[in-house]
Amino acid sequence: MKNEKEVALLKQLILSRKTDEIKRILSRLHPADIAEILEEVKGENKKVFFELLDLEKATEVLEELEPEERIPYIESIPEMHLVKILENMSVDEIIDLLQKLPDEKVEKLMAKLPQEHQQELNSLIKLAQDSAGGIMTTDYVYLYDNITVEEAIEDVRKFGREAETIYYLYVVDKEKHLLGVLSLRELIAAPRNKRIAEIMHKKVVSVRVDEDQEKVAKLISKYSLLAIPVVDTENRILGIVTVDDALEVLEEETTEDIHKLAGITPEDDILLTTNILGAVKKRLPWLVVCLFGDLVSGVVIDGYSAVLESVMAVAFFIPVLMATAGNVGTQSLALSVRGLATGEISIKNVMRFLISETFAGMFVGISCGAIIAAVAALWQKDFHLSLVVGASMSIAIVISAFIGVLIPLIFYKMKVDPAVASGPFITTIIDVTALLIYFALTVTFLGIQKTVGFGRF
Repeated sequence: MKNEKEVALLKQLILSRKTDEIKRILSRLHPADIAEILEEVKGENKKVFFELLDLEKATEVLEELEPEERIPYIESIPEMHLVKILENMSVDEIIDLLQKLPDEKVEKLMAKLPQEHQQELNSLIKLAQDSAGGIMTTDYVYLYDNITVEEAIEDVRKFGREAETIYYLYVVDKEKHLLGVLSLRELIAAPRNKRIAEIMHKKVVSVRVDEDQEKVAKLISKYSLLAIPVVDTENRILGIVTVDDALEVLEEETTEDIHKLAGITPEDDILLTTNILGAVKKRLPWLVVCLFGDLVSGVVIDGYSAVLESVMAVAFFIPVLMATAGNVGTQSLALSVRGLATGEISIKNVMRFLISETFAGMFVGISCGAIIAAVAALWQKDFHLSLVVGASMSIAIVISAFIGVLIPLIFYKMKVDPAVASGPFITTIIDVTALLIYFALTVTFLGIQKTVGFGRF
């Protein structure tokens, strides 16, 4: 925030209803700062605050808010005033907003918008939210290939004000087939009498309207673009996706992956939610599944209860063994999921990554195994036990690293989101594996009679 004192002052002025002073301060603030202040304003004061914004500022502030955060203001604004705000908003922002409103409200608002807006919105609102068409804007500048540079500059002056960006100028024919692209800089620097077809770049990176939004964002990142054109099956340009929309997509996708890795149902409003029941519903199903998974570890320990009765010290190292192996598996899982999401890991280099992580796990395992063996020897004064603990730790870590990489790769190969192979699931598998290794080595090397039973349940 630019000035925290200014924010505190605004809150006081809202309470005292000093509207002239509030308007004076608001006129100096950036829409993003106003949106941030709105998050701090409570109850009825939100409506009072928002009504003090002029039409242009109100539009810009709404665009700064997340789609879900706009709903309280939309519901409090008089319908005709809201229609004017919508007319000022970019098409992709209107779509985001309408998709969060009830159908009845959408129909009422659509009916009051100009006819050309209605036709455009009706065609775009049907597109999938998570596709290129769902995040594109139709506010862009295109040029015909047969006009001169001088005519093109006039077109940019005429239509550029309403465009989302004018840095890229897309070249089309009369049927709007995408033919090429040039930058504003190239246009201004070109001789005035040249035809656009002579100076345009014919190789254009574009995406289909039904392309997944994450792939669109990756293409923008890969080629360092400020925007990418969206085309139909016949290569007719329909709109563009800008870099700011791509950044939002990447943020959403990363947040979703993190939620899945943590075993939380991905939702936009997971943070700072006041709906306790909703928060419980998002987390409980995953935790219940993992609870039953962890019971398997209990069954394994119960099956080897004779081992624990013979050498009680064996039990002392179970927590550290399970925790360390689980941590290594989670680290490998995070690297795998992130690598697959960013495209760093692909079919071409998957074996190299798998081998690399396994060897890394081997070196980590040997190091941790040596440390825990030394601790066991000093603590329990039992050389054989220390060897078993150290060997178990080393083997469990290597296998954990391997599992943490392998499971996301299997999911990816099966066309399932690798993030679904979340931390809790991996941890459950690794816990059971680590216990089985530990008890097997204990029985083998400590000379304990093999009285193992899993039939108590």
